[in-house]
Amino acid sequence: MTQEITLKSLWDDAYAASLDEPGKLLYRSNLLGSDLRITNFGGGNTSAKVKHKDPLSGEDVEVLWVKGSGGDIGSMKLDGFATLYMSKLMQLRAQYRSLDQEDAMVEALGHTIFNLNPRAPSIDTWLHGFVPYAHVDHVHSDAVIAIAASADQVRLTEEIFGGELGYLPWQRPGIDLGIKLGRMAEQNPKLKGVVLGQHGLFTWADTSKDCYLLTLEMINRAAVWLDANVKRPVFGGERVPALEVAERKATARRLMPLIRGRISAGAHMVGHFTDAPEVLEFVNSHSLSDLAPMGTSCPDHFLRTKIKPLVVPADADAAALDGLIAGYRADYAAYYDRCKRPNSPAMRDPNAVIYLVPGVGMISFARDKATARVSAEFYVNAINVMRGASGVSKYQGLPEQEAFDIEYWLLEEAKLQRMPKPKPMAGRVAFITGGAGGIGSASAERLLREGCNVVLADIDQTALDQVVAGFAQRYGRDMVRGVVMDVTSEAAVIAAVDYTVGEYGGLDVVVNNAGITSAAAVEDTTLAMWNRTMDILSTGYFLVGREGYRVLKAQGIGGSMVFVSSKNGVAASPGASAYCTAKAAEIHLARCMALEGAPMGIRVNVVNPDAVLRGSKIWKGEWSEQRAASNKIAVSELEEHYRKRSLLQRSVFPEDIAEGVYFFASDLSAKSTGNFLNVDAGNAVSFTR
Repeated sequence: MTQEITLKSLWDDAYAASLDEPGKLLYRSNLLGSDLRITNFGGGNTSAKVKHKDPLSGEDVEVLWVKGSGGDIGSMKLDGFATLYMSKLMQLRAQYRSLDQEDAMVEALGHTIFNLNPRAPSIDTWLHGFVPYAHVDHVHSDAVIAIAASADQVRLTEEIFGGELGYLPWQRPGIDLGIKLGRMAEQNPKLKGVVLGQHGLFTWADTSKDCYLLTLEMINRAAVWLDANVKRPVFGGERVPALEVAERKATARRLMPLIRGRISAGAHMVGHFTDAPEVLEFVNSHSLSDLAPMGTSCPDHFLRTKIKPLVVPADADAAALDGLIAGYRADYAAYYDRCKRPNSPAMRDPNAVIYLVPGVGMISFARDKATARVSAEFYVNAINVMRGASGVSKYQGLPEQEAFDIEYWLLEEAKLQRMPKPKPMAGRVAFITGGAGGIGSASAERLLREGCNVVLADIDQTALDQVVAGFAQRYGRDMVRGVVMDVTSEAAVIAAVDYTVGEYGGLDVVVNNAGITSAAAVEDTTLAMWNRTMDILSTGYFLVGREGYRVLKAQGIGGSMVFVSSKNGVAASPGASAYCTAKAAEIHLARCMALEGAPMGIRVNVVNPDAVLRGSKIWKGEWSEQRAASNKIAVSELEEHYRKRSLLQRSVFPEDIAEGVYFFASDLSAKSTGNFLNVDAGNAVSFTR
């Protein structure tokens, strides 16, 4: 047994001794959910039957604590558990007569809630409630599902677990399956759990620790047996050699915007790429063409990944992708038509979620980065299941009609309808230069608040890391990335935009914001000063704009480019000829790009700030000193000086500029291009004219 195959107990007796029963249940749940070999994100359930005083009668009653609907046992807190009266659950069991009552019974669960707990119970509540043991685990271990998804699942369950685990054939989760599971446990007191066909593992015990250890033991037993018995080479061996790492990433970055543009008509999609070893083993294998169309087995898998993936050749061009994606949509529509019921919800997005690229890896798309990443993790689970099942028997996916009935289950539809409305920028991706500075970080925050994914580019590694870490803590690590970049380096700009595409699948918003200041009389302006200013503010904006434009054009779904220029771009100031000229160049470059981008829906607009002192890097050091000297005031008086100079007598802050950036980045300005917006509290010399 190797470390890679088997799981080790992480249970800490000293820590567990300090916890009450619900606390131990949470501890056990978090331990189980911390390892994808045990269960996938959001998958599986844990439960405990605990004595509590009834808040009405004051009597001791038995309460089922079970993971609530939509939770994740690896990251949940105590409020993630639903709590239900066991006595009322058993009353519902006694009332149940036939399968046509199942959905009504789910509605009836609301009458069993203990202590007005708002957490909704999941459909697996029945399977936990009717097992006559205090502690129950249900997990989606790849090793166990490999057994459960094989043609010889009954024989293998007996051979591997020696009668310690029972077997129940596939059935959609609900009260009927819960009753069958409970009866099996009642009638076979020597059983320690059950393998559910095509689904996963149930285990039970009298204590929380024993249940945890038993779950690990059964998973390890399956994993070790599979490793010892699986046929080699797995998946029939290699058919296509893997490309080199750099070539794999380059191919993915070429394909992702092309795919994204073709599947984002209804809503912007966000991508994820992985070339993990198990993915390459599968996509490069002889078995790919046979196994991929069969779809996944575990319901949690195909709810995340759709019933099957789309295989895309590494050299596919735009025309080839048009045909492949259209073919997948037609196939999905035919699947819907074959399987739909009279009361089925309308067909959902017919595009694939998973794209398998031989020689390269796997691309996934969803409406947000976290879902795209998790969908990829689920398909890795499916690959592991197919490897194990096909290596010791014959892999079999869930029957098509059963898969459809899960995917378009009215209860699943109701859960989808309860989800909050997407934010205005959900699914979109923004690339912001000067991202660690005041205006850049304020713009990022504004976009993040509206659901946009953001990549911050900055030359200052330390400041960038701090800003990105702060955003990741507030908005989640999937929403934000940072990349060190010098805007004057063509190679660095190309690499940074490529990185953005690789992380999120494409690009929708480019905010050109990198800044520098220079102040000197014309006769004192050195060529070095002039060139550096132009390199950053003119050439740098061109390089970033060009690379962003290329991605937007390849996607074919429009987009927005926002240049952060300055009042000095439209109104000259003495002693700053290089700065003013470069800022004017930014504005005119934006106008030129607006002309070329308009036929493709690519909008290019400009925000012109003035005197944004707080949080601004360019006002630190010489620039503030030079501006103070030019106005014959102290540096400490600059903010007040500029406030009084404005027509509105108000100071301008980074978050004010961010509002302008958001306006042009979002659909609020869908009919605006080639414009500039002054955010300067009013300055007559910079009025548009």
